[in-house]
Order: sequence, then structure tokens, then C-alpha cells
Amino acid sequence: MSSNIDSTKEVADGRFHALMGPEAFPAFHELGELEGTWGRRWGAADEVSRLRSVLMRRPSAGLGAVRADAYDADMDAFVDPDRRWYWTGADLPDLDAVTEQYEGFVAALEAEGIEIVFAPELPADYTKAVYTRDPLVTVPGGAVIGRLAPRMRRGEEQSIAATVAAAGMPILGTVTGSGLAEGGSFVKVRRNLAFYGSSVRCNPEGGRQLARILEPFGIEVQRVSLPGYLIHLDMCSVMLDDDLALVNPRLAPYDYMSALWDLGIETVDVHPDEEWSTNLLVLDRRRVIMPAHLERTAELLNSRHGVEVVPIEFREMLKNGGGLHCSTMELQRDWS
Repeated sequence: MSSNIDSTKEVADGRFHALMGPEAFPAFHELGELEGTWGRRWGAADEVSRLRSVLMRRPSAGLGAVRADAYDADMDAFVDPDRRWYWTGADLPDLDAVTEQYEGFVAALEAEGIEIVFAPELPADYTKAVYTRDPLVTVPGGAVIGRLAPRMRRGEEQSIAATVAAAGMPILGTVTGSGLAEGGSFVKVRRNLAFYGSSVRCNPEGGRQLARILEPFGIEVQRVSLPGYLIHLDMCSVMLDDDLALVNPRLAPYDYMSALWDLGIETVDVHPDEEWSTNLLVLDRRRVIMPAHLERTAELLNSRHGVEVVPIEFREMLKNGGGLHCSTMELQRDWS
């Protein structure tokens, strides 16, 4: 049966639009709005609150391609002439130890009740894709997909974006153009303040784009310059509590440490023989997972600053160029 009603007129007169919306507020990242639309309080406001969910990817089978004739004595590392892998030290990878130590890390997180979202395996030449910290940053409300600097890692971004989206987490933006930004050089120190370490791997343009994307969320991004060929801030500093950070004073930029002091954050120096100590993972305020062989820094943290350390074996994995912090990205920490 036909109708003589002009539906175009009814839509044009605004009654339907007035009835159905629009509703700009509450804003996207308000708790009720985020939970109602996206299912949970995705993201993290800091690096130290209770950890609930992490992104990980298991080590690449491509580590089996590391071969003895690629050893470079000057670099004390095995280096692929095609630039798809490197492995530090004079010993070839112990693949059984790599698997055992990585799975031990997974088991330790699961024992803490932490949800693990695994990104899928990539082709064998993605030997650094285990380091899921680098392709993104997370803040209250969702994730920003970065842009990786080395050609050997270019392409991980698409896989990470698909994994995060499939888990239900909002993607707030993507670094594009000539920007280079990696999550290991992004540190949240306050609900409204993060630091971005520019370096050989993270350029000022990447920091500018992150700042633009995060401005509507009320997050200021301050840039500090890393020395020499230090690639990420997490190689020289890690937050342990709102008022406590572990730093390597031989590598951490002075302007970064000074900014922490201005915020009332106490800094503790790593033991000089344990420079990997800053690459730990915080489970909750003053409770961390840390490689077991870094015992002198662990003892300092525990005895003088009340930091509970959960030690796990992870030494073999470090030879691939990253630690516990590098191997995870928080998808959710408690925040309000």
C-alpha cells in the first residue's frame, strides 16, 4: 500500500534528529560512556596502578636463523647482513631457554590474575615483534598506534592495530607521515602528563603527533632528548609508584630527572653493574616483576624503598634487545 507522506519532509523538519540526539556529552572517555560503549575502562592513566590486561606476542621462530658466521667481534653481537635480526653476546641463542623463560613470564602474569591478549605470530623475519611495547601507547580510553623506526619492524603496526581492535579496545589515533614514535619511549607520570623521549628511533614529529592526538584527553606530552644512541626512555627509567622512580643516571636525560624531582618524585639509582634493571614490569604500586639475576638492584629497592620484587628468569631473552617492560604493553590498569 502506497503512502502520500513525504518522508523527506519529516526528516528535514528536525523532529527525528531532535528525538534521537545528538549527545556529545558525556565525552568519549568519561567512565560511564567508555564502559557502556566499549565494555570496560580501557587504557592506563599511569605506569604503576594495578595491572589488569597486557598485550604480548611470543618469540619469533626466526631467532633460529641466527648463525655463527654472522658474529661481529667489534659489536659483540651476531648481526644479519640483511638486517632482519641481531643477537648480542658471543653465544648463539639458546632457543629452549628463550621459550622456557618467556613462558615463565607468561605464567607469572597469569598467577597474578592478569589477562594476556596475544598478538598472532608473524613471518619468521619479524624477530623483534616479541617487543609489543613499541608499536603503540595506551592512555585512558584507548590506544594510539605508533610508527616503528627500523625497516625490520615496519608492518608490526597493522598486526597490533588489528589485535587491539579485535580485543575491543578503542584506537584513538595513528602516527602517520614522517613521524616515528615507539611506546618504549613514552612514560605516563601523572593523569595529565606524559614524557616522550626523542631519540634515534623516536623523532620530534612523532612526539608532535602524539601530543596532538592526546590533547583532547587532557594529557600534556613533554619531550626530552635521549643521549647518544639510547633508543627508549624505558632503558633508563621506570616509574615504581606515584612518587618513586628507578633511573640509570648514566643514561637518563638530566632534564627528565629534573622534571621528576620538580613533581616530587624521588629517583633511585640502579646498581652500576645492572643497567637492565629499569626494564621491569610494575604489577601494582611498589610491586614489580624483575629478572632474577639483577639481585643487587632488587635488594636495594626492597630494603630501602619497600618495593616487593617478584624475580623470574629472563636473562636469555635480554640478548634479543629487550626486557620485561619491552615485552608487554598495558591494555588496562586501574584508573578513575
